[in-house]
Amino acid sequence: MRDVDVVVIGAGQAGLSAGFHLQHRGFVPVRRAVAGDRTFVILDAEKAAGGAWRHRWDSLTMATVNGIHELPGYPVPEVDPRAPSREFLPGYFADYEEYFALDVLRPVRVREVRRGTPRPSPSPEGRLVVVTDTDTGAGADTDTDTDAGADTGTDTDTGTDTGAAWIADHVINATGTWSRPFWPHYPGRASFRGRQLHVHDYVSAAEFAGERVVIVGAGISATQLLDEISRVTDTFWVTRTPPEWSTDLSPEVLAAAVRGVEERVREGLPPQSVIRTTGMHRTPWVDAADRRGALVRHPMFTRIEPDGVRMPDGTVEPADVILWATGFRPAVAHLAPLGLRTAAGGIRVADGRSVDEPRLFLIGYGPSQSTIGANRAGRDAVIAIVRESGR
Repeated sequence: MRDVDVVVIGAGQAGLSAGFHLQHRGFVPVRRAVAGDRTFVILDAEKAAGGAWRHRWDSLTMATVNGIHELPGYPVPEVDPRAPSREFLPGYFADYEEYFALDVLRPVRVREVRRGTPRPSPSPEGRLVVVTDTDTGAGADTDTDTDAGADTGTDTDTGTDTGAAWIADHVINATGTWSRPFWPHYPGRASFRGRQLHVHDYVSAAEFAGERVVIVGAGISATQLLDEISRVTDTFWVTRTPPEWSTDLSPEVLAAAVRGVEERVREGLPPQSVIRTTGMHRTPWVDAADRRGALVRHPMFTRIEPDGVRMPDGTVEPADVILWATGFRPAVAHLAPLGLRTAAGGIRVADGRSVDEPRLFLIGYGPSQSTIGANRAGRDAVIAIVRESGR
């Protein structure tokens, strides 16, 4: 076990923001610390910098990404709007880590976070224990194959590494949602003879040329990919409810939506996106799909057949591919030992902090899922930690 003041889990926007503010407040990366220093460590399961941006689809350019905001203290460089986000933004994140010498340890997968037990156990009472799959003191195991910010149930190859644990006064969880795509259950899904994939695994429209694609979902990703795929093949768009197009995205409306999300997570309800409250903005790709006649919404199918989907009126729409643009859920399975999940399925969080385990902060969760929200949540978590440490 290794002793540290703060463990940050995840090195996406939220995690790097937290690392910046920790360092700004006098904390030192643990491998560069000397006696008496307040210390922190950032653990990241990715093989390189960039968080979820490393896995976005090919056609998502800097002109079409939604809501990019610079990391604190380091402006985003000038960039060609046509540059792929999956290439440019990981480079920006890597430069940020190097510039501020944040010493992110990777690839390291967090298996669990649990409370320390009373002595004579080696876990000091009153602290949190972060158990990993990699001996982070000796350097990360390069054989580890992972694509998530924490243990979310996906496959991983940890080789012969025996793992390690960190003992911390506070844990800042910044694992986001990308590693936990949501697949709704629908009758007959296993019988489908075509291909099913989630937005998480989408690469480009070209792979669907000549096939009929059913696109499921009403969010930003669904409409963006509808526009893209409908340019090369036949599409059929379904949603549970008709999309609500927003005409008012004023600061007052957005602030009210954020307050609504904050109230949900405070009560322990599963987080919802701000868009579900404000409605969808008519983006250029929505207008483009509409002009071509592709923006035709159909009601959700009732079941999946081997060669298509059965609609509420009993007809069957043929399909070669079903693309699930159905969102993501918080990647928090590694927090299960703390017993924080409510009967409603969420974690009670107020001001970025677990109500039931105040040593744990959850940033990039609920109202702080946006890039600017993640920056603010990282700053606020560190302010609270400094205030309580008394140093």
